[in-house]
Amino acid sequence: IWSSPEGGRTIEIGKQIFCNRSLNMKSIVAVGFDMDYTLAQYKPETFETLAYLGTVKKLVNDLGYPTELLSWTFDWTYMVRGLVLDKKRGNILKMDRHKYVKVSYHGFREMLKEEKVATYGNTLIRDAFDEPEYALIDTLFSLAEAYLFAQLVDFKDKNPGKIAAEYAHMYKDVRAAVDLCHRDGTLKKMVAKDPGRYINEDPSLVPMLKMLRDSGRITFLVTNSLWDYTNIVMNFLCGPTSTDGSAALKFDWLQYFDVVVTGSAKPSFFHEENRANLFEVDPESGMLLNTDNGTPMPQVNASLRLPMKTLDKGCKVFQGGSVGHLHKLLSIESSSQVLYVGDHIYGDILRSKKVLGWRTMLVVPELEKEVQLLSKLWKTREQLRVLRLNRDQIEDRLHHIMWNRSSEAAEFMEEEVESLKADREKFRSTHQQSQRELHQQFHEVWGQLMKTGYQNSRFAHQVERFACLYTSQVSNLGLYSPDKYYRPSEDFMPHEFGIL
Repeated sequence: IWSSPEGGRTIEIGKQIFCNRSLNMKSIVAVGFDMDYTLAQYKPETFETLAYLGTVKKLVNDLGYPTELLSWTFDWTYMVRGLVLDKKRGNILKMDRHKYVKVSYHGFREMLKEEKVATYGNTLIRDAFDEPEYALIDTLFSLAEAYLFAQLVDFKDKNPGKIAAEYAHMYKDVRAAVDLCHRDGTLKKMVAKDPGRYINEDPSLVPMLKMLRDSGRITFLVTNSLWDYTNIVMNFLCGPTSTDGSAALKFDWLQYFDVVVTGSAKPSFFHEENRANLFEVDPESGMLLNTDNGTPMPQVNASLRLPMKTLDKGCKVFQGGSVGHLHKLLSIESSSQVLYVGDHIYGDILRSKKVLGWRTMLVVPELEKEVQLLSKLWKTREQLRVLRLNRDQIEDRLHHIMWNRSSEAAEFMEEEVESLKADREKFRSTHQQSQRELHQQFHEVWGQLMKTGYQNSRFAHQVERFACLYTSQVSNLGLYSPDKYYRPSEDFMPHEFGIL
């Protein structure tokens, strides 16, 4: 980490923190973290598969779907974030930042260009592509349900009469099945049995938290998970490991935080008008104790209040409440003094930034591979730029000839026109093929996460709008000075590129 003797050196590109909006860490008093998919990075090949299988079982056993579903398998590499599900038509879309559909599939079948344009490009009024007609796939946890929806669309189309429900109703059933999996605790019980099978270990996490605390920062955790599960996950990530490699369930990890809020019900947690009650949690028993905005309340029967033996490190654990409670507990005077790190554009980043004015950092695990590939493929991108330029020049020449051709030189002109048309087709075809090959280097189906062709993707646009900082994993914070001034790169308008 930065504070170690060997720290402060060049940081490899996949671990760097990227800046959209200037942020001086010296002005940050408190750094907060989400847990699921932020501090705890789940393994998609095990955790997402577990979620997928649980959802399929619920669809068959509880919602009456055909038993054939039980033989289905999950390809955890297929879906990516930033996609939009068209619930009504059974389509899966990838859009650019202007909300134009660039890649579209019906189930797993790629839609023809004409089909795509007819569905999404020939309307008098632009579609907003928002809820409730569409579902936004913006979290890693949504990938399994998106994949299952595509499978159901394919199955319904190929087996008429097997599923009576319309596409939109199938999606609603998938969401209901996912919620059932969460409510009955199936997923969390499995993770609790063997956290190492489902969660990536990160040895840089504790040193990063220690460095932040040593720099004088307040640290806090706000998660939607309840205390029992939070304790298991955080104990795995930050707790001491016994000689046999297993982590004994203790509360040592609390020393790295000043306040822990579980069961926060984000994003409603971030609304000041939220009047949810705040309860103190006894770590050993999990018992909830009444508080007056965070201050312990005397019990009717004093013996009911348990001694907080486990909180001698100074960390207090709560459940529920709202951001108003948190500001009071941390003695925060200005919301711009808080940096919050999360993985969910809407649940963590958008609300905390737009509603509160907190500073934000988005964790995008896919970014590490993406920037490494970008670095490797820069020559290919340059070749594409040249191909595009050549095609434009040929088209301009062709248009000019067509505009000015005269009857005297018609025969000569016709020859040049045909030659230019052939060249244009050759460059167009080469450019299109090269663009597709580059696209497939990143992902066979959906291409680059942050791009669709030459435009930023819808997901990239959201990252740019709502995240002050973004990076591939939360512990990358430990590679930089806790007092670093993060500065964005210069913005360029199209008219500046050719000059600058």
